[in-house]
Amino acid sequence: MSVAAQLIDMAKERGIMIALAESCTGGLVAGAITEVPGSSAIFDRGFVTYTNSAKMQMIGVLSDTLADFGAVSEEVALEMAQGAFDNSDAQIALSVTGIAGPGGSEHKPEGRVCFGVATGDGVHTETVEFGPLGRAQVRAATVDHALNLLLEGVAQFSLKI
Repeated sequence: MSVAAQLIDMAKERGIMIALAESCTGGLVAGAITEVPGSSAIFDRGFVTYTNSAKMQMIGVLSDTLADFGAVSEEVALEMAQGAFDNSDAQIALSVTGIAGPGGSEHKPEGRVCFGVATGDGVHTETVEFGPLGRAQVRAATVDHALNLLLEGVAQFSLKI
């Protein structure tokens, strides 16, 4: 059983809806979830916020946060996850923002992806350095990691009574 299918089963058991805010994956996490039959029971919505202006307009990322930390930062991932949570009917929201490549810099290398997971208890963030695997491989690794983060997050919720 795929991780996405496991996620759907577990979220259904717990009565959990999921929202996403995606940048570098351009909707691939949403695509992986909605590829599985039954996903409509747990997938509320996804925001593809590729540009900084989309991040600000759609999910409320602050211009100061973008200016101070850059789009690829845990600070922006936090605001993206919180914005997706606040602008949805979900109990858990996940964000991804990163540099899939090619390119990057000494300070923000190719393969760096920041994740945020928001629930009613707050937001957890983390950065993963996938390395310069190439654009498709970084995006695929990001999707896999995002699905596993959601699975872990949904597991924290009690079973529906």
